[in-house]
Amino acid sequence: MRVRLRPVLFAGMLLSALLITTAHLLAGGGRGPSLPKSGVQRGLAISPVPLDLRGKNRSLVAQGSYIVNAQGGCNGCHTNPPFAPGGDPYQGQPEQINTAHFLAGGQQFGPITSANITPDEMGRPAMMTLDEFMMTMRTGREHDDPDEILQVMPWPYLAKMTDRDLHAVYEYLRAIPHAEPGP
Repeated sequence: MRVRLRPVLFAGMLLSALLITTAHLLAGGGRGPSLPKSGVQRGLAISPVPLDLRGKNRSLVAQGSYIVNAQGGCNGCHTNPPFAPGGDPYQGQPEQINTAHFLAGGQQFGPITSANITPDEMGRPAMMTLDEFMMTMRTGREHDDPDEILQVMPWPYLAKMTDRDLHAVYEYLRAIPHAEPGP
């Protein structure tokens, strides 16, 4: 039996490079600030606004923060403008989130305006209960207008998230301060 060394050698080199790169990044190498390795600690560390954790599950809020701020990119559509003056990383500036209007909506997409998803006076993100929020994320239909399907919101992708992940996002949104849309 002849063993082809070239593919085996190539696969071994590729695996070695991947392991070395992963170890380097986990050790804090690479670009960007050094962040905590724990998901809970990282989720809390990357929230650009102070969190009200009173009466909330700290781990769930942290997981929600990680999803919203590191994976979901919610700030890009739900904060207007997304970055503070001088803090736009797409312009080569050090990232500085617009915390004054964080997730308060107001971003225009043609005739559609992104929603304010900060908590209302009753602590409900976007004025929704957890059940209403879950339904909106799963179906793309808002509780107050079920005949309309959200056109810009990436709900078909969010619908694939676990119940726990969506609950975590909801809890994070309950923990952030209320804000009003920017100009």
